[in-house]
Amino acid sequence: MVEEEGKTLSMELSEKEGVENNGFVQNEAFDDKETDTSSQEEIPKTCAVDVDPEAMEEMPLKPYAGMPKEVLLKFSSQARYRVTREILFWLIIAAAVVLVCATIAIIALSPKCLDWWQESPIYQIYPRSFKDSDMDGNGDLKGIQEKLDHITYLNIKTIWLTSFFKSPLKDLGFGAEDFYDIDPMFGSMSDFENLITAIHDRGLKVITDLIPNHTSDKHHWFQLSRNRTGKYTDYYIWQDCLQPAGLVTPPNNWVSVFGNSSWQFDAVRKQCYFHQFGKEQPDLNFRNLAVQQEIHDVVKFWLGKGIDGFSFKAVKFLLEATHLRDEPRVNKSQSPESITAYSQLHHDYTTTQLGLHDLLRAFRQTMNQFSSEPGRYRFMGTNGDEKEDIEATMTYYGTTFIQEADFPLNFHLINMESLSGHSIFEAVNLWMKNMPAGKWPNWAVGSPNAARVSSRVGKEYVNVMNMLLLTLPGTPVTYYGEEIGMENIASENVSEEHIFSGSVVTLPGKSPMQWDGQDHAGFTEGNSSWLPVHSDYQSVNVEV
Repeated sequence: MVEEEGKTLSMELSEKEGVENNGFVQNEAFDDKETDTSSQEEIPKTCAVDVDPEAMEEMPLKPYAGMPKEVLLKFSSQARYRVTREILFWLIIAAAVVLVCATIAIIALSPKCLDWWQESPIYQIYPRSFKDSDMDGNGDLKGIQEKLDHITYLNIKTIWLTSFFKSPLKDLGFGAEDFYDIDPMFGSMSDFENLITAIHDRGLKVITDLIPNHTSDKHHWFQLSRNRTGKYTDYYIWQDCLQPAGLVTPPNNWVSVFGNSSWQFDAVRKQCYFHQFGKEQPDLNFRNLAVQQEIHDVVKFWLGKGIDGFSFKAVKFLLEATHLRDEPRVNKSQSPESITAYSQLHHDYTTTQLGLHDLLRAFRQTMNQFSSEPGRYRFMGTNGDEKEDIEATMTYYGTTFIQEADFPLNFHLINMESLSGHSIFEAVNLWMKNMPAGKWPNWAVGSPNAARVSSRVGKEYVNVMNMLLLTLPGTPVTYYGEEIGMENIASENVSEEHIFSGSVVTLPGKSPMQWDGQDHAGFTEGNSSWLPVHSDYQSVNVEV
């Protein structure tokens, strides 16, 4: 009857001694039994099952464990598996992109680790007034080395030395006679190298001033230039000024910072040279590429000696207009012949000229050549002294993509005309709101070129001003002696031999450091000091 309803499908078990596995791992126990046919029960040789062939054709094929590659590929190409696979793939890609973006955002938004010039105050030293080691009454490099323990006691990490180059000391040493040598007053090159080693051995850094705008008239570059010797002929700014009758007439009305004409006649060359400061300090011609290279070589020399950075001073004076037109008068009704003071002119043609920042960026690139080693970043500060133009000051930071100074020096707290909570807020806010995003601020309340804090605002405010300095965001810059509240010495104590052009006002703030209550405040063991110590040294000193 079964034969009448349909065809039968016989599935015979193999009469071979093994059994077909159908893709499953063969049972080893079964194999063992299979070898002993004498004890094995008789296995039926055939088993007939009746199946409808049409039903067999319609039965869906399902995945099963151990399926061969051909079957697996058949299933993997089906839409439900392919779409699922693609969704998972793109989800993984999207998750990876989100993860990378989140990592970049966290790195970009997180504050970076502070560099050495950001993590502690900078302590500025006027070497001639810090410590005398050889009893000649003048501070020197060995004296600074003797007192490094005081620096570490204050938890200072960076020392700033004002200029120590060989100089005839006009304007207190800011006109170098030799950029490559130490002034004998301060010691020798060996003393300098020993000081740098001692500073670095204590884990400290040291920066120094560099005034590239001018040299001393004793500098050999100037001596060669006034004699029109080779490439040095145009190292300075020379103009004809001698009239047929033998009278000297300046090329224009430009006035020096110290007053009177900024042109000085030179009898050797029979021309006038330009000087923004004293007549003993002729301005270099920075439009001459050879001059630029000379200053780059000076920078490389001292960085090679171990200096960790420079404060480039008086940089706004580096270039002058080539057309030499008269600068406009502040008071239009004033007679041109009566112009003698720097404040009587608008200095449109002698400061912050086009090309200035290209020069500074080039200095930054030279310093970067010495910043490649880990932990040896070379700091660059600038002193543009743009007292009334905060936007001009901020340009010294550079741009987002072109680095210039790490920061321009900030003297707004020093230049305040009156002290009050409101004036301090205005000074701080002016800097912070104008500072480019991502840049680093700095603050100073003392300077070699300003009256001391206690003399400027009163003894009762010394601790308050120091606290303010140390709690504002950014790098504090302090001046030797401000940590103990030193005062200016009386102006009448400054003898004529100490008065150089333009310097008399700043000398009272440069009196010797008061170390203890002994003679000359422990500054020197000699019979005198180059400037007298303040009369309060027995109660105001480091030891007390």
